This record gives sequence, C-alpha cells and structure tokens, in this order.
Amino acid sequence: MTLMKMKAFDNMWEQIHSEMEWGKYPTEEVVRFVARNFYRLDRPSVKLLDAGCGTGAVTWYMAREGFAVSGFDGSRIAIGKASDRLGHEGLAADLRVGDAADIPFPSDYFDGVVDSAMIYANTTDAIRAILKECYRVLKPGGKLFSTGLFKVGMTGYGTGEKLEEHTYREITEGALAHRGTAHFFDRVELVELWTEAGFKGLKIDSLDRSDRGGTVQVGFFMVESEK
Repeated sequence: MTLMKMKAFDNMWEQIHSEMEWGKYPTEEVVRFVARNFYRLDRPSVKLLDAGCGTGAVTWYMAREGFAVSGFDGSRIAIGKASDRLGHEGLAADLRVGDAADIPFPSDYFDGVVDSAMIYANTTDAIRAILKECYRVLKPGGKLFSTGLFKVGMTGYGTGEKLEEHTYREITEGALAHRGTAHFFDRVELVELWTEAGFKGLKIDSLDRSDRGGTVQVGFFMVESEK
C-alpha cells in the first residue's frame, strides 16, 4: 500500500500570482542572513534554496550574488514569471514546480535554505511536514532561515474562518487579508516546531511595525537554525 504524501500548496496562490504583481526584491533580513553566512565563501560552490520562491525575488538576489541557486513553488505561474525574469537578466537558477511538503531536491544537498514568508501560509501539520523536508535537503551543518512568521495578535489575527488554534483562512483585514491560509506564531511554538524537526542553534528575532498610516499593525518572527 502506497501512502499519500501531504500536500501543503494552496491552489489559491495560483490565482493570486495570476492576478497581481509581486515584490521584485528580497527583504533586508534575507540579505543579512545570506551576507553573514555565505558572502565570504566560494560563492559558486555554495548551494542555496529559495523555498516557496514565488516569482523569484530571493532567487534573483542570490543568483545575482553568484551562488548556485535552486528554487521551487507550487504555482506554475509564479515559476514561469521567475524564469522569465532570470532569463531577461542573464541569470541562472534551477527552478522547479513542487510542493513544500515534498521538496523536489535530494537529501543533504543544500548549504542554506531560505523561507521568505512561505511556511506561515499553512496548517500546523503542514508546517511540521515542511520543516522536516527543509531539514532533509540541508547538508549537515546547513542553515535554514525563515522570515514572515507572523505573530499572534497582529492585525487580522482571529478574523476569517478558524481552522485550528492560531490558524485562519481568508483573513478579512490587515496585511494578510484574502491570501488563503495563515498560521500565527508565538516564541514557544517556534521553539517546539523547529526542535521537533531536528533543528538546533535557534536564533529568534522579531520585527513589529505599523502600516497604512498606523491603521495596521504587522509583527513577525525570524528564525535562523542549523541541521
């Protein structure tokens, strides 16, 4: 009997990527992580993965900086846009359509994995599966960096359809409104989930800010961890 693998990708993102333009540039915290950990190494030999790459902002940045870059996303439309951008700028990356709960790359392969606001968009069970996959594809000593781990209590938390504790679908207000499923975190849960997946050396930081003239509050965690 063949067991069915969990599927994490929400098909709503295919529609979102088809209807709107996405950010073209990585966030400051992603740049800081890559610079601190990999800039001084032999960049062409450093293998980095953009997990849930979307239209390729992080992929573009890491490829432009000279690393051996791969990326995947469940949205064919997003992968197409990312491929077009790289092609127009003469950059190369191994881009694939795939699910974060079954990452389409070998075990012990990457020096670093970047999750730029992908993990949060899942249920708790899916997040557990994704973290195990991120752990699997990293080399021993490799690092996972996750940002966009949105906080319990920010604007939009508690709105829409409640799927489980801290997980809601079709949030009605704030920065995550109408973007499918969103899970909100606190520090205790972050430590539990990352440790359960096997990660060690957790470094947890956070950012809180207002948006839209102070009418929206945004807060999220960043976690750097090691296999």
